[in-house]
This record gives sequence, structure tokens and C-alpha cells, in this order.
Amino acid sequence: MTAPSTSRAYRLSSEAQNLHWLLDNLVREVPGLLSVAVVSSDGLLLLSSDPEVNAAAQTPRTAAGPKGSSADLATIVSGIGSLTIGAAKLMDGGGIKQTVVAMDEGSLFVMSISDGSLLGVHAAPDCDVSVVAYHMALFVGRAGHVLTPELRSELRQSMETGR
Repeated sequence: MTAPSTSRAYRLSSEAQNLHWLLDNLVREVPGLLSVAVVSSDGLLLLSSDPEVNAAAQTPRTAAGPKGSSADLATIVSGIGSLTIGAAKLMDGGGIKQTVVAMDEGSLFVMSISDGSLLGVHAAPDCDVSVVAYHMALFVGRAGHVLTPELRSELRQSMETGR
């Protein structure tokens, strides 16, 4: 799979570019997705569908602080991930595969990636839950084996430094 050349990812490794491409593809192919984030096992935002965050990755930021909706989604996804892992331990339930929070005005999906990272999706209320879950599983299957410690570090650094 070859990632298209994008201005925000031109300095990134080919693996990082491929993950950006996979995320962009997920957002394009699945109707009703409002925001998507990949969060590291320690709660840091690695990838985002938020155009403002991706634009900030092209130019240096002048002020430190939250990155908007993606930062909020990353925080929520990390918290839900921690909560469900704790619940599974207390209940001897094994590993967590997926968590779905159905709300009146939308849905939140959290899916584990093999390295402990999480894929979080905020979707519109009229989304097709099965389509969202299917495409999330495809993303996790494709991203899980390439999300190495080195790549996570590169993605974190690119989000922090605005590369």
C-alpha cells in the first residue's frame, strides 16, 4: 500500500504516512464519522482526523495547549480505555476489544489496537454502527502490526512539534 504524498506528512517516515493515509481513508469511506483519534497507551494523541490539528502539523504552533476536539476525544478515549480495562480485570473478563457508548446525539466507539493504543471514533446519531465497527476493525488490523514503539514516538513528536 502506497500513501499519497500530502503536505502535512512529507517529513514523516513512510510508515507514518501510511497510517495517516489509513486514517484519512477511514474518514472518507465511513459516512457519519465526526472525529477520529488514535491514542497511545499512555493517553497521548498520535493521529487525528481533525483538520485543524493536521494543519497545525504543517506549521509550528505559537502557543501550547489543547488542540481542540481531537484533544478532547483523545482524553475521553484514554479514560474509557482505562475504565474498561479496570472493569475487565475486576470481572476476570480478559482483554477489551471494543467499547461502544450510545448517546442520544451520537455514538462513541473505542477499539483496542494490538500495542495497547486505542482507536476512538465519535460518530453521528444516524451512523450505521455495524459499518463503523467493521471499518474500525479493518484499520486496527492494518495499523496494529506497524505501530511500533519507534513509530509511536515519531507520531507523538510530530503532534507535539507541529512537524
